[in-house]
Amino acid sequence: MALTTPDTIRTLQRKLYRKAKQETAFRFYSLYDKVYRADTLSHAYDLVRANKGSAGIDGVTFAAIEATEGATAFVAELAEALKNQTYKPSPGRRVMIPKSNGSMRPLGIPTIRDRVAQMAVKLVIEPIFEADFCETSYGFRPRKSTHDAVEDVSHSLNRGYTEVIDADLSRYFDTIPHAKLMTLVAERISDGQILHLLRMWLKAPVVEEDQDGTKRTVGGGKDNRLGTPQGGVISPLLANLYLHLLDRIWERRRLQQRLGARIVRYADDIVILCRRGHERPLAVLKQILERMELILNPDKTRIVDVFQDRFDFLGFEIQMGKSRRTGNHYAHVQPSKKAIKTIKDRVTDLTERNRTRLPLEVVVTEVNRTVRGWVNYFHFRNCSKVLEHVRGHVEERLRTHLRKRHKVRNRREGYARFGNRVLYAQYGLYKVPTTAGWTRAHALR
Repeated sequence: MALTTPDTIRTLQRKLYRKAKQETAFRFYSLYDKVYRADTLSHAYDLVRANKGSAGIDGVTFAAIEATEGATAFVAELAEALKNQTYKPSPGRRVMIPKSNGSMRPLGIPTIRDRVAQMAVKLVIEPIFEADFCETSYGFRPRKSTHDAVEDVSHSLNRGYTEVIDADLSRYFDTIPHAKLMTLVAERISDGQILHLLRMWLKAPVVEEDQDGTKRTVGGGKDNRLGTPQGGVISPLLANLYLHLLDRIWERRRLQQRLGARIVRYADDIVILCRRGHERPLAVLKQILERMELILNPDKTRIVDVFQDRFDFLGFEIQMGKSRRTGNHYAHVQPSKKAIKTIKDRVTDLTERNRTRLPLEVVVTEVNRTVRGWVNYFHFRNCSKVLEHVRGHVEERLRTHLRKRHKVRNRREGYARFGNRVLYAQYGLYKVPTTAGWTRAHALR
């Protein structure tokens, strides 16, 4: 359940947003005192706690905080440190997260104390930048979603923007130049203490701990001039702000009208939809990114004619389909092959033979939670056939699990004892929906 923002903070955010919206050149100079307000820090603590993140380099967890000093005292101490300007961030803890392609993604996990401070700053400054962000930007924004971004892409395809530049940035979070990023921040914020906090977080060391307990610095530090560590609360906003420069150039130079190319962006996932060829839009994109000191990955950036091929965007596979009923083309959106494989592999893992020693209720609960979360995201647009396929896999895997648990070797007997009706009525399996709303908009072709 989402936490409700207190009225005092909501009022502050609305005032900041309106001021930024009305005066596009205004620089906010008195923000720092709003960060260490009791209501701001208390709500920041609740938000960070709700995210259920792990401990930082100090090993301090929420359970430890609340079992010793208590949340109120913790927040009061942080408020005092911020007010007296004695606050200093701790190093981030390096954690490696496996990616679907087999590689590892490095995260720098700040301590809870630092995450709360970052969340408090985010609560104050986000409305200012939100007033500036372009309508084609969807990532890390309040009241914007991945589905909104996919709908924008689909609508553009249906309007004839059917040649797609599926852009990939090389190591974006690791290559953001601090100087240029802070210049963008300073266009709107002149409060020196806010700018100082942001610089400290950008340059905080990242520390890795070996199995024997030895700690060594593997990133960050005062000499570091690139990157915003993934894992920090403030990092998504800063990363989004830097790529806002790309959106802003595209909008102010009217490149959609001049080049026939619409940009849609969700954080660093970028697609440019073209209706008059991709050569000039791609050249302009490269030129802008070069000035921003960012690298377009030539191996992963693709040019896609959606009448001939498909592309993946935010977990969905998108291409132009043709209605059997009307013969009209339309943007066909369904879960990607990678997304389907991910959920099937996960369900298979949860129902393996070695889990028969667990209580059946635990196995079914974990399967239900996993599948329901996946469906909540992918039950969107043209997903019916995929959902039917996933439902069949879930049913078959639980049936196989029950056969192993009850030592039923014969597959036919397994179907007789553990038919679909039994799986749902007796064992409480979550029933994957197999229908999806149909979007009637068709391509102008």
